[in-house]
Order: sequence, then C-alpha cells, then structure tokens
Amino acid sequence: MNAPCKPLLSPLPSRLPEVGTTIFSTMSALAAQTGAVNLGQGFPDFGCDPALIRGVTQAMEAGWNQYPPMPGVAALRQAISDKIVHLHGRRYEAETEITVTAGATQALLTAILALTQPGDEVIVLDPCYDSYVPAIEMSGAVPVRVPLTRGSFRPDFAALAAALGPKTRLLLLNTPHNPTATVWTEQELQQLADLLAPTDVLVLSDEVYEHMVYDGRMHISAAHVPGLAERGMVVSSFGKTYHVTGWKVGYVAAPAPLMQEFRKVHQFNVFTVNTPMQHGLAAYMQNPAPYMDLSAFYQRKRDAFAQGLARTPLRLLPCEGTYFQCVSYADLRGPERDLGEAEFCTWLTRELGVAAIPVAAFYGDGTEQKTIRFCFAKQGTTLQAALERLARLG
Repeated sequence: MNAPCKPLLSPLPSRLPEVGTTIFSTMSALAAQTGAVNLGQGFPDFGCDPALIRGVTQAMEAGWNQYPPMPGVAALRQAISDKIVHLHGRRYEAETEITVTAGATQALLTAILALTQPGDEVIVLDPCYDSYVPAIEMSGAVPVRVPLTRGSFRPDFAALAAALGPKTRLLLLNTPHNPTATVWTEQELQQLADLLAPTDVLVLSDEVYEHMVYDGRMHISAAHVPGLAERGMVVSSFGKTYHVTGWKVGYVAAPAPLMQEFRKVHQFNVFTVNTPMQHGLAAYMQNPAPYMDLSAFYQRKRDAFAQGLARTPLRLLPCEGTYFQCVSYADLRGPERDLGEAEFCTWLTRELGVAAIPVAAFYGDGTEQKTIRFCFAKQGTTLQAALERLARLG
C-alpha cells in the first residue's frame, strides 16, 4: 500500500491567481441543484444533423483514425478556404494560411502565445469572452481593457485611439459579439482599419458566431476588410455552426507569415485535431445550406423567445447576432430590481427557476448595468418552459 503523499512545504504559486470558479459553472451548478431551466449555458440542447454523424462514422470505418497532418486534413482546409472566398472575397491558401484547431478557445490561446511577447499590451473590448484575459496573462502580455459604449455596446473609437501606445501589439475583436449580441458594421470595421493603419498592431478576430446574424444584416469578416485582413487572424468554430460544441473543432485563417508563427506554437500545445471528425466535416461542408440557413434558423428562435419576453417586465436589448438575448431588469417593480446582477441571477434561478448569466461577469471591473444574458439556442419546449416561469415576474 502506498504511503500518503506529503503536503507541499509551501503553497504552489498560481499562474492565474485571480481566476476562480467561473460564473458559468456556478450558475449551471445552481440550475442543476434547483431544477431550473438553464438558459445560462451557451450551447444548444438539441442535436446536430444526423448526416454529420454518419460522415464521421464513415471516416472511422474507413480507417481515418491515426494522426492527420499537423495543420489539419487537407480536404477540410480546402473546404474552409473555398467557404471564406465565397463569403468574404479573400482567398486563404489551404496549404500555408489555414490551420484546423481544437476549438476556438485553443485557437485564441495559441494565437496570443504566438503573436505576443512578455510585456506587450493587448487591447480587449469590455465586456468580453472570459478566456481572453487569462490567455493574455499566461502569455506574459498585459491586457488593456477598453469599454464598449455603455448602453449601446458600440465601439468607442476615441477610447480605442487613447489606448493605443508603443507597447500595443494586438487587438482582440469579437463580432458577432458575446455577450452583447451586437454586430460590427462594415463602416465600423473600416474605421478600425483606418485607426490601426499607421501602426504595426495585429488583430485577432473572434468570429465564432459568424453565421448567426439577423434582420437582413451581414456578418463582415476581418478577412473582407482591407487593412485588417493583412494584419489579422480570423478564428471560427464548427461547434457553434453545426451544433457540435463538444467536438471542439475550429480553425484559424491568416496570412502566411502570421500562420507560420501560429503553427510553431500549435504543434507543441495541441499538434493536431481529431481525425475522423475532420474528414466528416470536410464532406459535410460540400453542402453550404447548413451554414447559409443558420441565421434564419436562429432568428426564428430569437423572435419566438423575444415575443414571450415582451410579455414580462424585462426590457429587451437589441439582438443583432449570436444566440444570446440580453435583457434589463431595471423596470421591475419588486425589491429584486435593486439587486446586483449576480445576486439577481441567483434570485431568478432559486425563485423562478430560470438560470441566466450576469453581463457584469464579462467586465474586468464588474460594471453593473442591471443587464443579464439568456441563451436561446434551445429546443422550443425548453424556451417555452422558461417563458412560463418568467411570466411570473412582477
């Protein structure tokens, strides 16, 4: 029998001393404990197209079960290249400018590690996805948070200009935007390109919700914008697009010099990505309908959910893209109106049985605006159950 392990003589220094249990884990655990409808989770509760499952199964049965090439299966990289040129008008060479990744979060971390040096400054736009700042800190770079315009969540170009300095190396862009569901316009992206033109600042563009834009809007990729494409890495996610978030497969597209640096890091922190899933995805992408029709699919869910929410005192904020709907609870008449966002989400979960996420959790300083985020990537029965409970709000 092995002897018990001796405790460490001193506490282990943490690479991320400020990081604890995330609000997402906390709210999901509370939802499970209370039997609440979980609209905090940012992923679907429905399955993918069975044809995609069959494609992966066929790849396994055909023997595609060993390591693929480090940058990804050639057929999948070519399919990605063809999709981008069709949608955004820029051709990325499959051999040298596209890499398949283990999801978007790995792509973002690898890009930050590849593009920054210790002491470099990286601009992030608050509120932002929770992996950005820890990835920057792990790289030894310094996050510089620039708030989006309060209320509208549009870019504040005066604040961006003030944040640029001699140490600025990278800017993280996210459109469509999580958590606020805003979508950058072509004019805003061109304004960003003009702002960065005199600099050597690189752009990391997180576009995982690219196929979820509503009311006739278009997703404008950084790949489409002169002045951004040349200095940018574009990240996307098959998990978001095809309802398979657990597969953790995404990709990066970038000019060859940037991609060369990305692959240097990628080969040592992941090396390569699930082989049969890559083959299945490559075959599935030959039909563009699943991603071309995705905006209409989610707009129907958004509209049905919004119609139900309109019968509550919650005030809907504009939802231009993503599968998130932010609402304000400032118009409630009960004492819960005065709660902070995290406390309100806890109250909502315990008292009404619906879990949500406080938008304050996406801010570095915990900015409070009485705003919470619901995810409507759910079955109709799930959304209806949530709406019936939310109808009790006074």
